[in-house]
Amino acid sequence: MAKKQYGMVIDLHACVGCSACDIACKRENNVPHSFAWSNHIIETRGTFPDVSYRYIPTLCNHCTDAPCVLNCPTTAMYKSEDGLTLHDPDKCIGCATCAVSCPYGAIFVNHEEPFEEIRHDESPAIAGCTSTGAEVAKRGGVPLPVYNPARAATLPGVRPRGVPEKCTFCDHRLAVGELPACVEACPAGARIFGDLNDPDSAPSRAIAKYHPKVRNPEKGTRPNVLYIRDY
Repeated sequence: MAKKQYGMVIDLHACVGCSACDIACKRENNVPHSFAWSNHIIETRGTFPDVSYRYIPTLCNHCTDAPCVLNCPTTAMYKSEDGLTLHDPDKCIGCATCAVSCPYGAIFVNHEEPFEEIRHDESPAIAGCTSTGAEVAKRGGVPLPVYNPARAATLPGVRPRGVPEKCTFCDHRLAVGELPACVEACPAGARIFGDLNDPDSAPSRAIAKYHPKVRNPEKGTRPNVLYIRDY
């Protein structure tokens, strides 16, 4: 067994469905508008007034037996010593086998130039008064008007076209002792992060108290994102 296995427990009973996790992830990781590393599934069943509603936050499951890692022909997708599923763009050939292999749809490939609409934005909200997105980025010396340079510590700050990308559990934040951005942003404390191999960690205690579930258990990937209770 690995010395450490980072994982996340999501308490669906505590979750309020506000999507703060999704917003925080996009801001932290400079994720393009066309997809989301942190996302959610909304399910509505039944006929009024007998209706059930479910809100299920989703992200890369950092599977122990990750198909994306097993099928990557260049080892660009790999497992870290801490159990994270990460991607090395320098080894990537852009074949997207990882994205096809993922049973959760959690790996994305940007087929367009990222943030192209912002880079060439020449329409101010108020003519003669406000700056355009391109002007703000140029004056700030950054790729985007709203850009987090910390993301570039372990990955390109903005991933280029044709390169797979996905949730990394904010590995750049973990490296400096911080929690993933989605965990820190959750106003309800519904995301519980830590070492699943440590029986005294917060996620391990949550799993011991409640019966955990995973998405698509029949796939046999052994996800390290688990869900407890119900929305």
